[in-house]
Amino acid sequence: MSKTYKATGINLKTQAFGESDRLVTVLTQEFGLIRVIAPGSRKHNSSLGGRSAMFVVNELLIAKGRSLDKITQAQTIKSYPRLAQDLVKLVSSQYLAEIALCQALSEQPQTELYELLNEHLERIENLPNTDTSNVVARLTHGAFQLLALAGLTPQVQICCLTGRTLKPDFQDPHSRVGFSISAGGTVCLAAWERLKKDTETWGHRDTENEEMENIVDRFSGSPRPKLSASAKVASSSQIYETITHRQEIPALSKRLDAEELTILQQLPQSEIMLNAAGKNSWLSVEQILRQYAQYHFGRPIRSAALIDSYFAANHDAIV
Repeated sequence: MSKTYKATGINLKTQAFGESDRLVTVLTQEFGLIRVIAPGSRKHNSSLGGRSAMFVVNELLIAKGRSLDKITQAQTIKSYPRLAQDLVKLVSSQYLAEIALCQALSEQPQTELYELLNEHLERIENLPNTDTSNVVARLTHGAFQLLALAGLTPQVQICCLTGRTLKPDFQDPHSRVGFSISAGGTVCLAAWERLKKDTETWGHRDTENEEMENIVDRFSGSPRPKLSASAKVASSSQIYETITHRQEIPALSKRLDAEELTILQQLPQSEIMLNAAGKNSWLSVEQILRQYAQYHFGRPIRSAALIDSYFAANHDAIV
């Protein structure tokens, strides 16, 4: 077996290693996620210094090691220098990188993920600096597309409870639809309210029946014995019970207005309309997708806290 191999990948995470090295996490087309040492890359005159930075795409020649492989040669084929020139762009790119890291596999080709991430990083970079509204729009679109590639697409076109199509109603300023992480997407609030009412009704009936049984037991002076599971099965030929399946009430994460629903419903498309909605609406939808992603990946998206801090400092945060 060869002691070296070639790979093309983008650096998604770097950290100091030893006195002058870096440990770089690279998303490659050929081998998925790999962790390699960039020897001497923290030295001032190292040829691997810039090539081991974040969001640099390299053609790599890697030597196998006992525990960690090492980069022996690197040829940069693409970089995103303008991401570092704008804080929101940089943090948004780190946000997308975190989502990619959550779903990337090792020792398996990851061409689709590699290409999709690069596509959305390029879209963010090409926006004018300080165009924060559209940066958030690009971030939200990229996050949705990455979730879709992972097979975690939330339902945004129909109600998860009824299966009926949901359409934004701009005529009614009070019109809202729900979004439920546990249900898997958008929810008709009227259907949700009916389900909630029915569940509360059944719960009230159960309580009344239990109380009536207790009253009968007290007045009879001889409480009825509680049957074991085997006893219930044995008596099933004599006693028939009607069993009603009760649907759980999904918790609502957010109530969306018409503009927010419109944004959510365009995210499955390969391209979105920029400047079609306000910054606050985009931030609201981003927060929904963030919660949805964190729920499914089982870990926080740390870069999202920087997004919140930035807009809070600029008095544009959404509560």
